[in-house]
Amino acid sequence: MDNRYNRHNRQKYSLKVHIVLVTKYRKQLLKGSIADDVKQKIFDIANIHGYEIIAMETDKDHIHFLISYDTTDRVCDIVKIVKQETTYYLWQKYGSFLSKQYWKKRIFWSDGYFACSFGEVSSATIQKYIESQG
Repeated sequence: MDNRYNRHNRQKYSLKVHIVLVTKYRKQLLKGSIADDVKQKIFDIANIHGYEIIAMETDKDHIHFLISYDTTDRVCDIVKIVKQETTYYLWQKYGSFLSKQYWKKRIFWSDGYFACSFGEVSSATIQKYIESQG
């Protein structure tokens, strides 16, 4: 049996995406306990929503995570959930500190994100496979 793929309701799939979120204004806030809390909260979100965190690490102003997800999920929805829930959590826990960083409203992440999906083989291999059909 091939363990590289998930199976569910007559579907066989392997969906993985590398996501990068950046703090608003590139403020270097992802250090110490805030970084640890963000990572733990993302693990909690993943458990609740059925995602699998394959790898995750923070730098001072951004976080990278590699996540495996189901066919019914959309990357934009995953990002939305992660941003909303981590922002709410951080403002609950670090409100007085964050209000000195972001004086206008309760924000933490920049508006955009980076996402790159991939599979177990290169796009060149898939292209050759498709072209060889028929």
